[in-house]
Amino acid sequence: MLNADLKQQLGIYLQNLRQDVRLVVSADDSKKSQELLELANDIASLSPLVSVTRAKLELTPAMQVTNAQGADIRFAGLPMGHEFTSLVMALLHTGGHPLKLEAEVIEQIKALPEQLRFETFVSLSCQNCPEVVQALNMMAALNPTISNTMIDGALFQDEVESRQIMAVPSVYLNGELFAQGRISLKEILAKVDSQAGAREVEALERREPYEVLIVGAGPAGASAAIYAARKGLRTALVADRFGGQVTETVGIENFISVKATEGPKLVANLEAHVRDYEVDLIENQKAIRLTQDGLYQLGLASGARLSSKTVLISTGARWREMNVPGEKEYRGRGVAYCPHCDGPLFKGKRVAVIGGGNSGIEAAIDLANIVEHVTVLEFDTKLRADEVLVRKARSMGNIDIITQAQTTEVTGDGNKVTGLVYTDRLSGDSHSIALAGIFVQIGLVPNTEWLKETLELTARGEIVVDQRGQTSLPGVFAAGDVTNAAYKQIIIAMGSGATASLGAFDFLIRQGEEQASQAA
Repeated sequence: MLNADLKQQLGIYLQNLRQDVRLVVSADDSKKSQELLELANDIASLSPLVSVTRAKLELTPAMQVTNAQGADIRFAGLPMGHEFTSLVMALLHTGGHPLKLEAEVIEQIKALPEQLRFETFVSLSCQNCPEVVQALNMMAALNPTISNTMIDGALFQDEVESRQIMAVPSVYLNGELFAQGRISLKEILAKVDSQAGAREVEALERREPYEVLIVGAGPAGASAAIYAARKGLRTALVADRFGGQVTETVGIENFISVKATEGPKLVANLEAHVRDYEVDLIENQKAIRLTQDGLYQLGLASGARLSSKTVLISTGARWREMNVPGEKEYRGRGVAYCPHCDGPLFKGKRVAVIGGGNSGIEAAIDLANIVEHVTVLEFDTKLRADEVLVRKARSMGNIDIITQAQTTEVTGDGNKVTGLVYTDRLSGDSHSIALAGIFVQIGLVPNTEWLKETLELTARGEIVVDQRGQTSLPGVFAAGDVTNAAYKQIIIAMGSGATASLGAFDFLIRQGEEQASQAA
């Protein structure tokens, strides 16, 4: 099952085991079952601390990773692709290798008293799923009253259909839907530990004012944090979660000096780099207000408030919505925004892609290899994607392209999408298409709603900045896709983050000189 190179690498990792790990395999005569059994035996051959037994589990094929303390981590399906890392980490954590978590988080997890039975539906091509699976697996490794089962939605179609799952990751807790989409460990704990939010607010309120407070932890925010910390400034980075849109980017081939990488890998490296410096990383917090009272005050949705001499906004952008009837109602139930994550759930079905730019045509090409048929709807008179992508899409037999098409409604049966309605902009005629899924790829919207009455914005909602990243408020800077930068690229966002951070440093120096001059 594992090739020689992978076995060698895994063998090195398994040298970190400190106690016995047992793999309980539930298998039948199916091909996937036999592959899973082969995988378990390959793993056991690499360490004397790993053993394999056979038993009937709730789902087949499935494998439970457990130890003497009763850890209950399960993989229903073959945990390869992006989930292979989740399996390796589960082996290490149940085998006694220390978890890379703060001591207070570990104690919080161990103290959870309730029986928590998680099930996490994934697709093996999903970039965001491993983060969720690994967070829940760590909880299960620390607390025997907690269990987590990763379920490959493409393999267990009956489970997916019965629960009407149309987006991954989808997390169920004790049989009820708990979360859909990316969710961090801290967010999970905030939902299952009723006192966690109040404790966090209290801790944040006690923090001394910062010199640079960065809002948003994508490439621009990470770059700004590193530059500010290297200048010796008291720095904090506050965000809903680390990574931003980059986490959902599959292939990155234009990041200079790195021939090819993937979004989650780049985000992990960015976070590790930030953590090398004295930066207060404050996650699972959303900014809702910016005011000034001597210092700048950043109000958070949790009720906490942070103070700083300067603020640097790098809140990025999010997927643009169609804003048509039915879109919000069926979001996560057939309306999707990440073809790489949710595409496998529509295997053998008919779907549409809204948007004919690069992202839309790339999505159509990827989906065409999974689904029965793809219809691309483009508002303009022609596609805006690169010609090489257009040629590839037109060469595929199961992609239809319709231009001058304005989507006017998403239709459904109350539970899931059944189709859409569009208007032919040339003739004015209305048409309906029967579909199982709709993937929206029509660009990005800057996350600036909370700043409309505070900063100068463009008509598109982007923050207006000068060459130093300075906004319309002295001491408030901005960087990345949230600004009026001409081009939205990872490398440009990083550069603008560094620029704005240096701008904040220069502002603080000049402000200090003015205060000293006035005092003299």
